[in-house]
Amino acid sequence: MNYSCTAYELKCNECGKRFGNQPLSACPDCLAPLEVAYDLEAARGVFTREAIAAGPPSIWRYAALLPIPAGYQPDLPVGFTPLIKANNLGKRIGATNLYIKNDAVCFPTLSFKDRVVSVALANAQRFGFDTVGCSSTGNLANSVAAQAARLGIKACILVPAELEAAKILNTQVYGARLVRIDGNYDHVNRLCSQIADEYNWGFVNVNLRPYYAEGSKTVGYEIAEKLGWRLPDNVIVPMAGGSLIRKIRKAFQELVYLGLVEEKHVRFFGAQATGCSPISQAVKLGNDFIEPQRPNTIARSLAIGNPADGPAASQMIRATGGWAEDVSDVELVSGMQELAETEGIFTETAGGVTTAVTARLYAHGRISPDELTVACITGNGLKTTDALTGHYREERAVRPRLADFDAYLRELDGAAEPELAAVGGTHGN
Repeated sequence: MNYSCTAYELKCNECGKRFGNQPLSACPDCLAPLEVAYDLEAARGVFTREAIAAGPPSIWRYAALLPIPAGYQPDLPVGFTPLIKANNLGKRIGATNLYIKNDAVCFPTLSFKDRVVSVALANAQRFGFDTVGCSSTGNLANSVAAQAARLGIKACILVPAELEAAKILNTQVYGARLVRIDGNYDHVNRLCSQIADEYNWGFVNVNLRPYYAEGSKTVGYEIAEKLGWRLPDNVIVPMAGGSLIRKIRKAFQELVYLGLVEEKHVRFFGAQATGCSPISQAVKLGNDFIEPQRPNTIARSLAIGNPADGPAASQMIRATGGWAEDVSDVELVSGMQELAETEGIFTETAGGVTTAVTARLYAHGRISPDELTVACITGNGLKTTDALTGHYREERAVRPRLADFDAYLRELDGAAEPELAAVGGTHGN
């Protein structure tokens, strides 16, 4: 398949200066972040519903509006994850038209970060980097390590020392060099910026960030396509750095401009953990600036105290008439359990945040029950099982006898009979 992309280049958000294509994330003149700008008029003939439908069941069906180098032939089936009607969760929280975008099953490492990494590494190869890396709160580390291994590129990944053990293991298993830093994500990210300059490595969320961030647009494309080429009324998105929520909106705007969907006002809602909620607080206070916070939450994948895209995310959310909420660690754990119990989706702590915030938005009347609403689940619960430690007891073993099983069920239902001998008791077999 021809994966050629529409013409694109880096452009400064503030002064409009263009920089072609190079590993650069900020404008040298005004220090504003750079974004990828496309020739959308040229895309009209190639980015169509028919062309997309003929493409592979992955993010590469949208290649015409992704920044991938000429001749690049991706072979990882990343993305194109399920969008499911959440009827059971909806009944519990008072929603009749709620959908879940489930990136907890994204290939290959079970988070939406697989999307952004695949685009970033395509450009890392283009720019000739022999080593790639990232600063990460977990999911990004997993994805960079896995995809670098497949491409035969060396990887060096820096993470906060207190990262969940499962996410550290899920990085090391791919053979990446992992460095634990005695500090939070913001400390790690600053160090990575210095390393990128000193070592001339391709850091996906530093000098490759503009390309990396574009991968998030595919979440928006998929939502629209899986809804039958229409836009929802509301989208609820977990926020760490603040990029994902903005890129979903960018995807919607591109689809409207190119005539693939009808224009519609979509409200965006951000979700954070109270222990690290700088963007949520900015929205609530009506601020376009971010007051940095020191992270203190078990939702480590969202624990960025000084988010790079925070100011733009706050401004965008308010401009759409949306809102942002944050929930406690106790609430987010309940959110993880509620999503699993109602929809059979085991999400990580960030997904617990999204679920708990979604429930609150309905409870407070910020979203009407019948509005078409999509909540984004961005990672898998197998990565953060430590958050559930102590919430489920280990049941005793029951002897392999039907009578014992029947009695045990009565016991669980609160109708216990005389004491039932467990395995290892003194009665005979």
